[in-house]
Amino acid sequence: MGVVKPWHIIVLVVVLILLFGAKRLPDAARSLGRSLRIIKAETRGLADDDVRGKAEAQAGREPLTPEIPDDQASPLDDSAQPGQRVRNNN
Repeated sequence: MGVVKPWHIIVLVVVLILLFGAKRLPDAARSLGRSLRIIKAETRGLADDDVRGKAEAQAGREPLTPEIPDDQASPLDDSAQPGQRVRNNN
């Protein structure tokens, strides 16, 4: 029941060509490949983050991403005081 026979593949290809047309089929396959590549990269990234987080927790270290308090965040213009408007002289 789980065996794919050659005629199954032929029927599937014929149905796909009838649904999408011969011109749109390569674009659809390309889009599907890009989507799968993105999903694979994101999944690998999440797994790497989990492994790194567990290793840091076992070593008793803080995570690599530091939290910056709001009062220490750098403004776009260093000369401006909090709540002061910055005038653009351009």
